[in-house]
Amino acid sequence: MHLKHLKKNRIINIKGGLAKTGQVLSYYPKDDGDYQRGLPAQGERFIDNGDGTIKDLVAGLMWVKDPSQIPGGLFGTPGSPITMGWYSAIDNCENLDYAGYSDWRLPNIRELASIVDCSKYNPAIDTVYFPNTQTSGYWSSTTLLAYDVYAWMTYLYYGYQTFGSKNYSSYYVRPVRAGR
Repeated sequence: MHLKHLKKNRIINIKGGLAKTGQVLSYYPKDDGDYQRGLPAQGERFIDNGDGTIKDLVAGLMWVKDPSQIPGGLFGTPGSPITMGWYSAIDNCENLDYAGYSDWRLPNIRELASIVDCSKYNPAIDTVYFPNTQTSGYWSSTTLLAYDVYAWMTYLYYGYQTFGSKNYSSYYVRPVRAGR
């Protein structure tokens, strides 16, 4: 971990609590759809900053709205994001200077999972705030504990988590920073 990220980029929960999953139908009494617990999963949860970034009011994070729009081509060209290996994903996020900020990083698996909207699929995310999201895998910075040559990632077709080889897999990237 880079020293510049040790303290200042911790998750800051502005409203307190967890986001709703987005499940609105109840399939069995007292399931998630029945309780509807949590803060809004979308809508008033996110703010479009108008500079290519999205502020997450629940997690206290700032996300790149569409990484393919970042000048320079490291994350693709407008409308055509590219995949990359895990080490490149970390390095490209760490070296990113975008929208007036230079403290971008690759999100951990919980941060990445926090923007999944379980009421949607193909992709399982709010595309108003995260347009051009691909339905394939997105890297996290979290290493799989049992096998450290793998890292956790999220497939955004359904929003499920799995892992990929740090050395041989290639997935998409969504940079994040603390959104204070």
